Amino acid sequence: MSVLLTLCVVLLSLATPGRGAGRWGPCTDLRPLDILAEAVPPDGTAVGVRVTQVQGARGLQLSAADPQDLSFPASRIFFRCDLFPEEFSIVVTLKVPSLPAKKNEYLFTVVAEERDSLLLGLRYSPAQLHFLFLREAGARAWRARVSFRGPALTDGRWHTLVLAVSEGSFSLTTDCGLPVDIMADMPFPATLSVQGARFFIGSRRRTKGQFTGLVRQLVLLPGSDATPRLCPCRNPELALLSTPPILRGLTGKLEDNEVLKYPYETDMKVTLGSRPPCTKAEDTQFWFDAGRKGLYLCVGSEWVSVLAAKERLDYVEEHQSLFTNAETLGIEVFVIPEAGLFVATANRKTTSAIYKWTDGKFSSYQDIPTHQAQSWRHFTIGKKIFLVVADFEPNEKGQEFSVIYKWSQRRLRFTPYQRVLTHSARDWEAFEVAGEHFLAVANHREGDNHNINSVVYKWNPGTRLFEANQTIATSGAYDWEFFTVGPYAFLAVANAFNGTSTRLHSHLYVRLGGSFQIFQSFLTFGAADWEVFHIGERVFLAVANSHRYDVEMQVQNDSYVINSVIYELNVTAQTFVRFQEIRTCSALDWEFFSVGEDYFLVVANSFDGNTFSVNSIIYRWQGYEGFVAVHSLPTFGCRDWETFRTAAGSYLVYSSAKEPLSRVLKLRTG
Repeated sequence: MSVLLTLCVVLLSLATPGRGAGRWGPCTDLRPLDILAEAVPPDGTAVGVRVTQVQGARGLQLSAADPQDLSFPASRIFFRCDLFPEEFSIVVTLKVPSLPAKKNEYLFTVVAEERDSLLLGLRYSPAQLHFLFLREAGARAWRARVSFRGPALTDGRWHTLVLAVSEGSFSLTTDCGLPVDIMADMPFPATLSVQGARFFIGSRRRTKGQFTGLVRQLVLLPGSDATPRLCPCRNPELALLSTPPILRGLTGKLEDNEVLKYPYETDMKVTLGSRPPCTKAEDTQFWFDAGRKGLYLCVGSEWVSVLAAKERLDYVEEHQSLFTNAETLGIEVFVIPEAGLFVATANRKTTSAIYKWTDGKFSSYQDIPTHQAQSWRHFTIGKKIFLVVADFEPNEKGQEFSVIYKWSQRRLRFTPYQRVLTHSARDWEAFEVAGEHFLAVANHREGDNHNINSVVYKWNPGTRLFEANQTIATSGAYDWEFFTVGPYAFLAVANAFNGTSTRLHSHLYVRLGGSFQIFQSFLTFGAADWEVFHIGERVFLAVANSHRYDVEMQVQNDSYVINSVIYELNVTAQTFVRFQEIRTCSALDWEFFSVGEDYFLVVANSFDGNTFSVNSIIYRWQGYEGFVAVHSLPTFGCRDWETFRTAAGSYLVYSSAKEPLSRVLKLRTG
């Protein structure tokens, strides 16, 4: 009888809430628990809390609030018992400012009030995200920490993080990207008591380390990983699980003479004067063009008309005949702050040139020695401004180098900065991934061998030089094109010739695990260019096919008149699918541009098998019909197109590979 009585007492103790019940049932509902909504009243009466809209999304600014005002007892959500779940996810959407190197800020904490002991919390520094929790063993207690390196949070943009915890497994997913997993020697405790504890939002119960950014979402999901609920997502930086009512909408309905029930601000800046650059720094900012009396919003990388008469492209007229040192194989238009608008021409002979836009025309500015230059690429690293040339032929000493030039603020000229070994380079592509800067060169051939490696170089901040990072096998590489889709970075190569045929595959690579890996292959015919562009949320990729050739087939005139192809990204299938074929004449370049609310593609038609006097075509986007030809432009050996805009309007400029003359065309709008 005594044994049976003892057994009953043990079973009864296991079922007692706050002690062993965590093993038999959850202490709270297994649903998303909006921690932020618990701390901030629906009517927004929390003192010091402000609603701010930045980059099109609303968030809460908490730094002016007293930490105690943004807290609540843990018993409010842990109502069945007082044990924190052993498996859970924390979802947070935030926008954080840049911080000094050694500063930390808390996103939230759970603090045992009586002894002022931190039970668990989440904090970040400029380079790391830290998850903190209390471990106990008998009378001993210590604070454990799991740190994730490298989430780029302090870039001034919104980010959504999912921290998933399951015993000794800790996983962090940023913006629906690839998760970072850590297997810790010290697992999260199975019996972490939150009895007498409080949740503190944006602090550790004191003002030191208080969160100074914006928070939009803070959700606890007991029992499971929240990532599948959020991802994939069209806007992964703002992936949504739950937000407080205060952020769900501003109805603007005021009764009688009432004011808004909570303070609401928006971060807005309006720039006056000539057309400024539209980059990440200016995203969601406004520009007022006084001459055109138009208000524009920076979205992505282009200015979108907000308040202006709708522009429509009426016709194209010649604006300037730009005489060059020799036939021009490539052009690059770029802006240098406080210096002006420039165009660099890649000339066939030993001298290429830079021209500056002065009084509505391009005028000679600087000559640079080159060796049958194919193209230029302008890029920046911080405040440094660079221009790199793709040289096709060896120099006077028989050495094959391409050269990176750096803009001198003192001399207001480009000066040689670094020589890079290349092999008949056709193109450079400059891009940035996760704060790191890269250059990719398209090596066309080495001697008579077209099947060689092209190289991706990475900027070394220590040496301040580009160093080889990855080699990629290419066949007569002609062009690189970099772009991103959500958190993923892609690099497309145009393979033109493998030594026997122009009929071969060009490849699209995706960056995974620190290197580019093949993602998709496309059958191309002397591919000379890739052009990526966006229309709304749709992503397109156009290839310029130059000609059909095979050593076993006699060249025919019609082998130059072939289809170039536009592909569209199918997000569901995670692949690019054929969208439209367009008849072209040895196409060497595509250029995408917009006028008002209309989108256009212009193709560089260079040769039809009989003559280099071939019309290049402007196509307009017409929705279901795709791209439809609207303007036919007489060109001679057209090699490259660029588009640019000044305060006076929009322009196109094209280079000729068959005469020392490039032409600037003005887009007349109505």
